[in-house]
Amino acid sequence: MAVLTTAPATRVALAEAVADPARITVVAFCAAWCDTCAQFRATYERIAAARSQASFVWLDIEDDEAVAGDVEVENFPTLAIYHGAVPLFFGISLPHELTVARLCDAYAASRVPMTDPPAAVSALPGLLAAKG
Repeated sequence: MAVLTTAPATRVALAEAVADPARITVVAFCAAWCDTCAQFRATYERIAAARSQASFVWLDIEDDEAVAGDVEVENFPTLAIYHGAVPLFFGISLPHELTVARLCDAYAASRVPMTDPPAAVSALPGLLAAKG
């Protein structure tokens, strides 16, 4: 599966993928002006292509402010990993392919929920699943 975005052309596919309670969803918070994010995008696409059992979302914190606005992002890339709507991980990651791939695989295998996640992080799957 390709990396999903909130663009109108992929909005329905995004909503369906994120709403699936059996799937792992990995969200990368980035920004168009961020050089690290621009370099990380191809890496993220490769990681997603190798993991068809998971959904991968690219969320621009400015272009997608209506969805990502309340999530506090301190550095890029910041990742959020969910099992269905349950937050498993939220934090900054090194933009290295092996590091991100291992992180995704570890949380996909363990599916242990975060303890006391930020409210905005908990609300994000619902916002992503909204088709409008």
